[in-house]
Amino acid sequence: MRIDVISIFPEYLQPLGLSLLGKARQDGLLSLEVHDLRDFTTDRHRTVDDTPYGGGAGMVMKPEPWAQALESVLPVEGTREGKPVLIVPSPAGARFTQAMAYELAEEPQLVFACGRYEGIDERVIDWAQERFDVRPVSLGDYVLNGGEVAVMAMVEAIGRLVPGVVGNAESLVEESHSDGLLEYPVYTKPSSWRDHEVPEVLLSGNHGKIAQWRRHQQYARTAARRPDLLADFDAAKLPRADREAFSALGYDVVDGRLVLRPESGDAGA
Repeated sequence: MRIDVISIFPEYLQPLGLSLLGKARQDGLLSLEVHDLRDFTTDRHRTVDDTPYGGGAGMVMKPEPWAQALESVLPVEGTREGKPVLIVPSPAGARFTQAMAYELAEEPQLVFACGRYEGIDERVIDWAQERFDVRPVSLGDYVLNGGEVAVMAMVEAIGRLVPGVVGNAESLVEESHSDGLLEYPVYTKPSSWRDHEVPEVLLSGNHGKIAQWRRHQQYARTAARRPDLLADFDAAKLPRADREAFSALGYDVVDGRLVLRPESGDAGA
């Protein structure tokens, strides 16, 4: 996978050279390049912004430096099929999810455009549609000073899904959101710590019971912390024990979906 990031603060992205992503770059699993938008300006002040048409507070990023920067990361004609995916972090974008991370991890090239100030001139987005698969994406319903923090989060979430980046691929299967639920709690040695004990089932050696306990812990944690995730959960083929676990949390299975009983209030509370 090739990843290109364009920013006026390329040093902001230095942490992407650390840990598993840094090793993946060294091993050739990921090609990750950070480009300084100011290198594509033509004036001696390396200006990347100007006042907004129509008035208003703040500054807007100029279109021409962005067009030249984006052109510089386009693949050479004939070397790759399809358009690169251009991800523009924006509070007005689609919500970034684990499912989206899996989807983007299948792409051969991702380009991230780190906006600043009041954003990038909208004409850049319109122009880029002909050359890129443009996707405005949001980390959540809040505003950051720029796109760099969001890009670091997305690159890590996506990059770790590229085959070979995470040593134990099984760890990707059981983590939060991989199956639409939150991850179960985990424990390590010692089994007794400051009057807190590891659940006995984890010490039993009974892998069937351990798997069921972990699954039911996922249900309870998701119901308590992120009940919205259960709205899309497919409960049609749940075994009896799992249905009983959800029933204890206040949910009934109706037409293959989980429905919170009115008298239950907030499940898991």
